[in-house]
Amino acid sequence: MPKGAAKPHQYPKLHNATWPGVVGKGTDSEPALSLETMLDLTRAAQVGEERFDGFDLFLAPPHFDCANFDAEVARIVGLCKDYGLEVGSLVANVWSGSAIGEQSARDAFLDAVRDGCRVGRALRDAGVRPNGCVRIDTSCSVEAWSKDPNAHTKQIVATFKEACKIAMEYDEVLAMEGEVCWGGIHSWRRCQQVMEEVDLPQTLGFQADMSHTNLFLLGANAPEDRLLPEDFTWDQTEVYDQAYRVMTNALQPWTVDFHVAQNDGTVFGSGSHDKTGRHCLPKDPNGKLDIVKYAQFWLMEDGKPSRRFNHLCWDGCMFPNSAMTNAQTWNDILEAMTNVRRACGWK
Repeated sequence: MPKGAAKPHQYPKLHNATWPGVVGKGTDSEPALSLETMLDLTRAAQVGEERFDGFDLFLAPPHFDCANFDAEVARIVGLCKDYGLEVGSLVANVWSGSAIGEQSARDAFLDAVRDGCRVGRALRDAGVRPNGCVRIDTSCSVEAWSKDPNAHTKQIVATFKEACKIAMEYDEVLAMEGEVCWGGIHSWRRCQQVMEEVDLPQTLGFQADMSHTNLFLLGANAPEDRLLPEDFTWDQTEVYDQAYRVMTNALQPWTVDFHVAQNDGTVFGSGSHDKTGRHCLPKDPNGKLDIVKYAQFWLMEDGKPSRRFNHLCWDGCMFPNSAMTNAQTWNDILEAMTNVRRACGWK
């Protein structure tokens, strides 16, 4: 595109995620990368005239400390102005509690949801967050959930309904992240069940990550919900497409937040994080996804771009720091996201 030419698509905005600097890092793994480091990498990325428009924020130390609410909000507002980036979706620090179990655990979970919604509103009021959701999961393992699936699913639904009441107070939307490591939302069918039983589509939506949802098709942690046959091979494109369509038909109508990502068909964990869909670099030769093709299953409706998605985010959790601090990593990611926007975007 010639310099100075109008971009063919201005929306959805392109955001980087900051949490890959924290998730899977720590004392039992590589050191975490600071928020400023993640923003430096985000701002520096460029492909032609394309750059990242913003970032999605992890509301947990070392990137954000809800215990120092006012100071941290002011810091984020200042960083947005310094870097010329906006904030989008926020990840509530729900792992201090759980959506199942004792009341104290569920209360801690809901306190974290309230913190996330408070931050969201404060950043909107400050003019640096034009759109985005507050992301949650169940903060329980598949093993813990499996001890009493029916009772624990009822608890998840009840906890999420209470979370929705909080979100409504702050005019926020919650995005439930389906992921094979989170009990009760570890398969496409269980995600659909929770969404339908909560039944508050204006307040609780689905957050789809291309890496995690690819594992839904393979039945990781939920073989009973596997959509691909046991003897499936990756050259069977038509079989894969049919399975992908079953999943997206069930979950796309609920989807309010979307992560562009790559996956090689395996699970991976690092640090204290359980194994989940392995995030690969977009040009990884082992990647199984045609990123642009399968993003369209989520982002298009009736052959037209869905305007439910004001921004897209890249997720690449648990990359080694050598990849994270390589400028080419972020240029390749930005290129993949730009290609998705060209296929699914609008002015």
